[in-house]
Amino acid sequence: MTTFVDRVELHVAAGNGGHGCASVHREKFKPLGGPDGGNGGRGGDVTLVVDQAVTTLLEYHHSPHRKATNGQPGAGDNRSGKDGQDLVLYVPDGTVVLDKQGNVLADLVGQGTTFVAGQGGRGGLGNAALSSARRKAPGFALLGEPGEARDIVLELKTVADVALVGYPSAGKSSLISVLSAAKPKIADYPFTTLVPNLGVVTAGSTVYTIADVPGLIPGASQGRGLGLEFLRHVERCSVLVHVLDTATLESDRDPVTDLDIIEEELRQYGGLEDRPRIVVLNKVDIPDGQDLAEMIRPDLEQRGYQVFEVSAVARLGLKELSFALAGIVAEARASKPKEEATRIVIRPKAVDDAGFTVTYDEAEDVYRVRGEKPERWVRQTDFNNDEAVGYLADRLNRLGVEDRLMKAGARAGDGVAIGAEENAVVFDWEPSMMAGAEMLGRRGEDHRLEAPRPAAQRRRDRDAERADPDREFDEFNPF
Repeated sequence: MTTFVDRVELHVAAGNGGHGCASVHREKFKPLGGPDGGNGGRGGDVTLVVDQAVTTLLEYHHSPHRKATNGQPGAGDNRSGKDGQDLVLYVPDGTVVLDKQGNVLADLVGQGTTFVAGQGGRGGLGNAALSSARRKAPGFALLGEPGEARDIVLELKTVADVALVGYPSAGKSSLISVLSAAKPKIADYPFTTLVPNLGVVTAGSTVYTIADVPGLIPGASQGRGLGLEFLRHVERCSVLVHVLDTATLESDRDPVTDLDIIEEELRQYGGLEDRPRIVVLNKVDIPDGQDLAEMIRPDLEQRGYQVFEVSAVARLGLKELSFALAGIVAEARASKPKEEATRIVIRPKAVDDAGFTVTYDEAEDVYRVRGEKPERWVRQTDFNNDEAVGYLADRLNRLGVEDRLMKAGARAGDGVAIGAEENAVVFDWEPSMMAGAEMLGRRGEDHRLEAPRPAAQRRRDRDAERADPDREFDEFNPF
């Protein structure tokens, strides 16, 4: 049974926003009391949070599909829908979040670090929020936006200061068991360690973590054995410790060759060239092991390695090794730049940024409109409601989409697609949509709700409307 998982594919889906409500207040002797439809609730987010009590991704291996709750729809009497509940997923310290293409989305290090993996959809506005002095009774409401859904990959890279690397049965598990309180499985056969083990070592005033990485063999960087699966766990370490077996029973192996093979695998894996190395000659309590250690030590020191002769079983040379590692770790920590306080960077938009683009898609023979606002407005529109469709047309026209289409060469009857190819809304474009809307009267107005205006007031309003046809929008901000 799998007990340790350090890489999973997770399918997350945030909650959908609740729909707005189109409602008119009614009571005795007041059948048309005005719009009172409430807004829809926000959909819940899916958030990853680092928890140091979590050490594996096993939970998500068994349950890879996670979804937050949806927001509730609005209701009459100005009642807003309830927001969806956020879904919090706890992950180990050192988890890297990637997309399906392998691009890094977030590197989660440190207790409490968060990342929003799926953004909940916005709730739709009810007709009470859409009303204005000129649009007194909208007969429509906005739909809630769908929540963000995507596939992500979680990779665990152990957060440790020291990594023990070496051939299977070199004594790495025995070494970490005597340097720390870790209790890994120890046996006299290769590949006893199937998962990385982590221990905490105290040397003087320095406390550091040490990781026992499962045995590497030739070809590990290309996926042979367990090496490729666990090589990622050495990426965050400050120092690499080569544990060499000086008492190996295999006639075709020797410690120096083992070192060269492991170094070649680390080089092919990449990104570890700048880490300091220490060589530990293990099992010197065995006479043949001691003799071999004395023989190869000058060669290793000539290469520039700091060499320690130890015995995990007899507990020889451990104190010197632990303090030497503590010194290197302390030096590495001191050399790291101090983390700056979180800063909010404000990047104002360019003065000529319209917030959308219009391009001609020759393959589909359509003019494609892309932009946050147009695409969001389309998602929020109920296309079964003519008034809502007209409202969308007015918003797009006011944003400048029609002018941009004309400049791009669009003609009446040409296809226009708003959004990406997979979920675009396509329609045949008819210019001067605003003029066509005016022929039908102002959308959302109900003259039964208006008191008769004096003739002088009606003349002033008519003159103002001729001077500024868009005046009805002045008191409403279309997001």
